[in-house]
Amino acid sequence: MKLGSVEHKELFCQSFIESYREYEPENLPWPDMDDTALTFLRSIPFWEKALDAERQAGAIVSGYAARVSDPLLQTTIALQGKEELRHARLLQTLIDRYGIEIPERQPIEVPQNIEPIFTRFGFEECLDTFFAYGLFAIAREANVFPESIFTIFDPIIDEETRHIVFFVNWFTYTQIHRGQGFTPLRSVKTLWHYGKALSNLIAVFGNADSSKTGFAATGTDIFTKDLTFEKFLSICLSENQRRMSKYDPRLLRPQLLPRLANIALRTLELIPKRKLETIETSA
Repeated sequence: MKLGSVEHKELFCQSFIESYREYEPENLPWPDMDDTALTFLRSIPFWEKALDAERQAGAIVSGYAARVSDPLLQTTIALQGKEELRHARLLQTLIDRYGIEIPERQPIEVPQNIEPIFTRFGFEECLDTFFAYGLFAIAREANVFPESIFTIFDPIIDEETRHIVFFVNWFTYTQIHRGQGFTPLRSVKTLWHYGKALSNLIAVFGNADSSKTGFAATGTDIFTKDLTFEKFLSICLSENQRRMSKYDPRLLRPQLLPRLANIALRTLELIPKRKLETIETSA
């Protein structure tokens, strides 16, 4: 199969459409929780940002779908928009059911020139999903919530995987059709977009977050205090491999973070343990 061909487009679109799962968040088997689990759930400070992110994702993807002229691409992107909006409904259902207090949310506005925003969002989602694999697995292992909660959210992580597999194939297909399919040029543009996406995520969830309620302040240490960077990367890589293995091998997958994580792990293996412990202690 040639990248950028009609066959390529049909494969990544039909793969997405055929793997769609119908459900209503309000009708899922939400479990009752004891006081300890409820207190812990309500103490997690990123629900507000997570809800806003999903609401914005739904608006961006649905808004872009409305401007796509290719019928198959339009149908597929609109379906992703439906899923993103459903993720927002799912989070809102969790927030309402378990009495998590957050301020009333403001309407989401999407500008007219939406394709660059859709593209940036896609690269952000590639970054975010890789680390979400690790965070989700660690939270599950910590056993702080009923397993049925993780049973509800596990397919949502798979849906995010579907989104990023679709996105990287859409991006490559689109670049080729616009005469920018020359591999080195496409690689440079991809790295540039990843850089912009990373800087935006840092601004939203990192040190620029003055409220200290982002992932940099809460992250994995909510669920465990003795997690090493090496173990976290290993979990992210393992989960990435497991979830990506479900898709047709002809489809492209996001490669940047898995490659960087593998490089980081190989580098850490070369550092003497005593020296590494000193570095971690001083940090």
